[in-house]
Amino acid sequence: MKGNEALAEAAIRAGLQGYFGYPITPQSEVIEYLAREEPKHNYVLIQAESELAAVNMLYGSAGAGGRVMTTTSSPGFTLMQEGISYIACTELPCVLVNVVRGGPGLGTIQPSQGDYFQAVKGGGHGDYNTPVLGPNSVQEMIDHVYLAFELADKYLTPVVILSDGAIGQMMEKVTLPEPIPYKPNKPWATTGKTADRERNILTSLFIQSEAMEKRNLRLQEKYRKIKENEVRYEEYQIEDAEIIVTAYGLCSRISKKAVELGREAGIKMGLFRPISLWPFPSKQIEEIASGDQVKFFISIEMNAGQMVEDVRLAVCGKKPVHFYGRQGGIVPTPQEVFNSIKEHLK
Repeated sequence: MKGNEALAEAAIRAGLQGYFGYPITPQSEVIEYLAREEPKHNYVLIQAESELAAVNMLYGSAGAGGRVMTTTSSPGFTLMQEGISYIACTELPCVLVNVVRGGPGLGTIQPSQGDYFQAVKGGGHGDYNTPVLGPNSVQEMIDHVYLAFELADKYLTPVVILSDGAIGQMMEKVTLPEPIPYKPNKPWATTGKTADRERNILTSLFIQSEAMEKRNLRLQEKYRKIKENEVRYEEYQIEDAEIIVTAYGLCSRISKKAVELGREAGIKMGLFRPISLWPFPSKQIEEIASGDQVKFFISIEMNAGQMVEDVRLAVCGKKPVHFYGRQGGIVPTPQEVFNSIKEHLK
């Protein structure tokens, strides 16, 4: 299946109840697929007039207790940032998928990882975070949809899947899970059917400073629990590695091949791949950096150097951290990555 269509099918099978989006390349196949399948299933699909409208529809439907999702690409994700901040503060579960394309500005429709900062640092206003997952295959697009909905419901938070145009457009063999019967248990939802319930107002507005601080402290405690329990990562040939390559998403596939080229050349290289981009696997990277055999880290990205900053923070100065990246929608080759690593061995 094509990545975008696999994502859409996974959402249906995971119990999707509402989708609100706006077409934008390279993710338009998601809304097209969901529109074709809508008559066969019991979910609401609305093509909004803009991404601004879509994220606020998402906000309202999440408040009503729905299992809801939106998808977009980079310029559209920017337009959604205000709404994401509201949803995070109101503590409502939903899933947002950014099939990243090159920027800044209108940019290009080619794949990029230039939205890393925006996704993992909280791209809107205020002190908030959202769990961010970085799939590197069509199969993981499917798996991460299921996981994202679970995390959203567990922690009452928006969850972001940070894909890219290449993964969204590529076709691979996949295994689709069986559909799950979704029976939401959301007594807090504003359904209008709970007259005997204590009054519950879902809002991100707090006039009193003390009330705003109380909500912020509650959010920070939730984020602490997420950091403790939801870190995900993958290691490849790390045990004896002298050079640690860090990469996520599409770049992790390219970097894995570069590591194999290095091993064939007698260079002990390994790959550390963050799967949860937030929470970031900082402790695991710091432990690797403590190894006596490790000479340096190098972060491979399709941007000007974003995740590398989190790698540097995690390494804590124990080893040098280098960077290699391509921009503007250009995807590096394994040989190119390998050559960049060899430059640091001279």
